[in-house]
Amino acid sequence: MNNKNYRGNARKKRLTKIKRNRLLRQLPFYIIGMLIIGLLGGLTYLGGTKLAAQIASGRGENPEAEGNDNPSSDETSPEETASLTYTVPDTVSAADALLSEADRIAAGYDYDGAIQLLQNSEFAGSDQVTDAIAEYEAIKATLQPADYHTITHVFFHSLVMDEAKAFDGDDDEAGYNQVMTTKDEFLKILDSMHEKGFVLVRLHDIALMTQGDDGQMHMTPQQILLPEGKKACVMSQDDVCYYPYMTGDGFASRMVIGSDGKPACEMTMDDGSVSVGAYDLVPLLEEYIQAHPDFSYKGARAVIAFTGYEGILGYRTSSSYSDSPTYEQDRQAAAAVAQCLRDNGWELASHSWGHRDMGTIDYDKFKADCDKWENEVETLIGDTDIILFPFGADISDWHPYTHENERFNYLKSLGFDYYCNVDSSPYWVQLGGDYIRQGRRNLDGYRMWKDIEAGEGSPDRKLDDLFRAEDVFSSNRPTPVEWS
Repeated sequence: MNNKNYRGNARKKRLTKIKRNRLLRQLPFYIIGMLIIGLLGGLTYLGGTKLAAQIASGRGENPEAEGNDNPSSDETSPEETASLTYTVPDTVSAADALLSEADRIAAGYDYDGAIQLLQNSEFAGSDQVTDAIAEYEAIKATLQPADYHTITHVFFHSLVMDEAKAFDGDDDEAGYNQVMTTKDEFLKILDSMHEKGFVLVRLHDIALMTQGDDGQMHMTPQQILLPEGKKACVMSQDDVCYYPYMTGDGFASRMVIGSDGKPACEMTMDDGSVSVGAYDLVPLLEEYIQAHPDFSYKGARAVIAFTGYEGILGYRTSSSYSDSPTYEQDRQAAAAVAQCLRDNGWELASHSWGHRDMGTIDYDKFKADCDKWENEVETLIGDTDIILFPFGADISDWHPYTHENERFNYLKSLGFDYYCNVDSSPYWVQLGGDYIRQGRRNLDGYRMWKDIEAGEGSPDRKLDDLFRAEDVFSSNRPTPVEWS
């Protein structure tokens, strides 16, 4: 039996036992409650309401000693009845809430976190908590370490929310068709990857810079423990800036902090009103993980990457907008949203300032771009050690980075340790002494069309391990999808 079935069956057995034990524990209270209600009814009928109220409150005093001449004035109030009725269920529901929270944590493979929550609770010695801890310990014993060499990394650009507007035949249609993914395609991709056992992990879950015995910092692999059949993957989104050219073409306009404290997106509706909701990858993925907590390893989310030349997150924060009357306000708002992203598990990254090919531009321009990103973007989002190269173009070939590479040295001096290019292979990970590189896979209109064009069973298909392109590709896309 695989671990998924084992956990599911064990959980069903535990829940059945919890329900049975709960019923047995509650049964005496139900019986006593029915007897009290019956006794209250009888006493009320006989005019002994004072005695009934005292019995209900546990005082047991004799009403005749107080000369009760007005029974109607001392009838049991609705508040007293409610208190009597719900005292025990409230205690039971608190235990149920605790177990539900532990299950939610464990569903994200943080079994130690779930166990700690239960052990530190007021119900630590109860049968159902003991059973839950035993179940989590049993599952932990079956987990297997993920091989970091085989961790895939998929990425997207801004999601098309209104296909009719994006694919309307204007000058921008071809670009959207090529490098964008639609909302419906994205959700179908998530469903397929979830069904195939993929689990989101952070780049920092794969490896961390740690100090070695020699006193130097080294990139050290970390242990990712997953059930049998589960596969770790990283996800990222490029250009989360909501550029002005996208206005009116069916995309979100900016990212904001939602009423629930999580990142959301604004989108302008046909009537000119602005709606806040799940209008891009971040809030859509958040909703998906809330519904499928087993798709995220210990709360992992995606990597969100920014350029800077038009600002970030839909706010015009670039210095070229410094004359805008809302410039400082936009910078403050963008910084608050960036912090909200971090607080909710998202990793933030550089995509260069000017979306430049960092491997081929003149070195002076390379440095100037890096400095501008640091001054205009990193000052808003906080320190980051991840760079996702524009166009997927790396700063060297596939051979390991060396410190003879001046571009690598300069990026290292700015604090970058994680470097991601674009590679159509299922996975490519290179662990260096003080860095890690990973290839990314574009899940966009062009890549899906190439799979469809190749036909079933072709070795040129690149996505079948994730999803079948024919099942995802939107019928609203113009075809063929050509690279330009």
